[in-house]
Amino acid sequence: MSQLYDSIEPNIIDDEMVQKAVEEQCPEDIEKLVKREGINFKDVTELQLSFRNILQIDNLWQFENLTKLQLDNNIIERIEALESLVHLVWLDLSFNNIEVIEGLDTLVKLQDLSLYNNRISKIEHMDTLHELQIFSIGKNNLTTLEDVIYLRRFKNLRTLNLSGNPFCDDEQYMLFVVAHLPDLVYLDFKLVSDTTREVAVLTYQDHTKPLEHEEAQALAQLEENQTKQKELEYHKAAFVEYLNGSFLFDSMYADDTEAAKLAHLPGVGDLLQAYPSWFVSVCENLFNYGLKEYEKREAEVSNFYESLHEALTANQQEGRKIILDFENRNKRVMLSYFCCLIHDFSISEYKEDILQLSEALMTLEMLISDQLEVRVKHITERPHIQNTGGHFAVACRDLENHHHEKLLEISITTLEKSVKNELDEDLPDDVRMLLGDKTTIVNAVNASHGSRLLKIDKRESDILNPGSDKIGPPWAGQWGWLSLYL
Repeated sequence: MSQLYDSIEPNIIDDEMVQKAVEEQCPEDIEKLVKREGINFKDVTELQLSFRNILQIDNLWQFENLTKLQLDNNIIERIEALESLVHLVWLDLSFNNIEVIEGLDTLVKLQDLSLYNNRISKIEHMDTLHELQIFSIGKNNLTTLEDVIYLRRFKNLRTLNLSGNPFCDDEQYMLFVVAHLPDLVYLDFKLVSDTTREVAVLTYQDHTKPLEHEEAQALAQLEENQTKQKELEYHKAAFVEYLNGSFLFDSMYADDTEAAKLAHLPGVGDLLQAYPSWFVSVCENLFNYGLKEYEKREAEVSNFYESLHEALTANQQEGRKIILDFENRNKRVMLSYFCCLIHDFSISEYKEDILQLSEALMTLEMLISDQLEVRVKHITERPHIQNTGGHFAVACRDLENHHHEKLLEISITTLEKSVKNELDEDLPDDVRMLLGDKTTIVNAVNASHGSRLLKIDKRESDILNPGSDKIGPPWAGQWGWLSLYL
């Protein structure tokens, strides 16, 4: 690097540089004021740092509301230290020494990006730039025409400059780009003609059709995942996540190595046929109950806020009317007094009038407080899934205990047959080791049972004592502010 920059003095962006840049771009009539009073960098929306021999980007975190940044014509080698500029819409990094596209992940509002005349050899690491409309990456080291396909993800991209890259020498360059980016309006500073577009589509339809099919499948999968995630969040709000199916039952056996061995014992297979359906039925009953209660609760909360707004509005209007009557009444009294129309003005009567005003307003406040208290009490006294969580756990434990008893019976019977050499089944070696003696087989069955009970206990605890991300029922936390009224 020393040889490369022998003729110039590399700079790093520091406070002095950005202060000077801000002052330079201010209008002349306020430049002196800025120099004297200073300027809050948070108020700056545009910043020009061109032709300053900048080697390293740094010290821009203060410009958190920046929308336009010019860093062109420097000697920058890496795109970095831009993560705080989340409002950036326009970024110019042309005429630098950048080799890799990186450091743009947080710039999700970026619409115009110029990387013209750098040393970039691959288009990559731009996945989050969904708003990108204009992209210039001409005069770089792009050699693989297929890299252009990466740009298909930018559905708003209309202007693209690739001129000056090695792959532009390919005779099919323009047709390839237009075919794979069908929404382009301008390519290399020229309007894409309808004729060019038609020829490109016909030439590369065998390439683009599979891509379109893959993208459609990916989009469908993404939408499905988003729907599932939204549904899961809804279930979490109702405290019934993963109860609509065999999730809990499957988790009970997921890490149970003893259960996997015991499943080979004769008769256990039949036992395991019925157990899951019974268990899942209990889970689904709670799931359906919880969702219904949550929907009722949400409706009640919505109605509460509507009635709250109506009650407060009516209360405030009545309060304003009482105050206005007081003001008008006493304005007339004071005017008559100062005009000498009355001579027996009494301070004590005036104080009494104020006291009556205060009592009237206090009565209104107590009235709205009583109304809110009744409504809140009605909601908080309604049953909730947490009230039935204990019953759910009891039902699950009863099923598990029943299964455990049956499994223990089968295990002892199998052990007795094994001792008498009456066992016809060919069992794996690790299962036969469990049949060495009664203590071993009983311990294995109990360990498996204990493991599953722990999973049930954990789910019960999640329902009855939600973690920090779910502090009580979904409506809980919304009532704290009511102490201002109650």
